[in-house]
Amino acid sequence: MNNDIFPCLWCNGDAKESAEFYCQVFGGKITVDTPVVINIELFGQKLMLLNAGPQFEKNPSISFLINCASEENVQHYWDLLSEGGMALMELDSYPWSKKYGWIKDKYGTNWQLYFGEMQEQRLVPTLMFMHQNNGKAMEAMEFYTSTFPNSKIEGVLKYKDGGENGENPENVQHAQFIINNYMLSCMDSSFDHKFDFNEGISLVMMTNDQKETDHLWNTLIFGGGRESMCGWLKDRYGVSWQIVPKRLIELMNDTDPAKSQKVVQAMLKMQKIIIADLEAAYNS
Repeated sequence: MNNDIFPCLWCNGDAKESAEFYCQVFGGKITVDTPVVINIELFGQKLMLLNAGPQFEKNPSISFLINCASEENVQHYWDLLSEGGMALMELDSYPWSKKYGWIKDKYGTNWQLYFGEMQEQRLVPTLMFMHQNNGKAMEAMEFYTSTFPNSKIEGVLKYKDGGENGENPENVQHAQFIINNYMLSCMDSSFDHKFDFNEGISLVMMTNDQKETDHLWNTLIFGGGRESMCGWLKDRYGVSWQIVPKRLIELMNDTDPAKSQKVVQAMLKMQKIIIADLEAAYNS
C-alpha cells in the first residue's frame, strides 16, 4: 500500500478525539501522537489529523469512500458514525450498490459507505467538482494522471449511463483514477452546493528529493493554482495539496530539539519547501 500520498483532516483542537473515534469505528490505530499532528492507520492506509484551529471546516467536497466487505459491515459503520452525525444520502439500496449511504460524522468528516466488489485500497478520497468546476472531473483526472507517475484513469460512469436525472448527461457520475499507485474517486455535481474545496481536507504528497518537489509544486500551481505557506498550495481546481519532502520530517524528528526547532522555524518562512535551506538551518 502506497503511503506517500494520504489525506489530511484540518481539526479545531479535536484531532486526538477524532482519531480515537475513527480507530474505534474502523478498527485502526494511532501511529503518531503529538499536540499538532496525529497520524492514524485505517485499513493499512495513513490518515493525518492536524490541530490547526478554526479557520477551515471539512465539507462534502472531499469525502471518503469506504469499500465494505458485507452489508452488515456497512450497517455497523453507519450505526457508529450516526452518533451525532447527519445523513446526506440515507442508507439504502441504490443502482450502484445493494447497500450504500453518505454520512457526515460529528467531527464534520464525510463518509460514503459502499458494499460492492472488494478492492485492495479500502479508503478512497472522493473529489466533487461543482460550481465553476462542474463538468471538469474528466479534465482534472487527465491533469492529475499526467502530473504524477504510475497513474491511470480506470472506470468512468457518466450520468447518461447511470440513469440519473437533473445532471448534464456527459458529466461524470463516478470515476476512479490512480496517481502514484494511490486510488482516488471523483464526480461532477450541478447542484448549487453551499460548499467547495477548501483546506479542511488536503492531500499530502511525500517527495523523495528537491527535483520531485519542484516538479509537483510547479505543475500543480500551473494554470491558475496558488502558492501558500509551509508546503501548501491550491491547484487550478481549488484542491489543497501539501508537498512535503521526506527530508523535512527526518530533520524535524532529530533527537536534538534545538536543531529540529531551527528546521521548523525555517520551514515556517517558506512557501515551497527548499531542502538545502532546511539543512542549512539545521547545521547553523
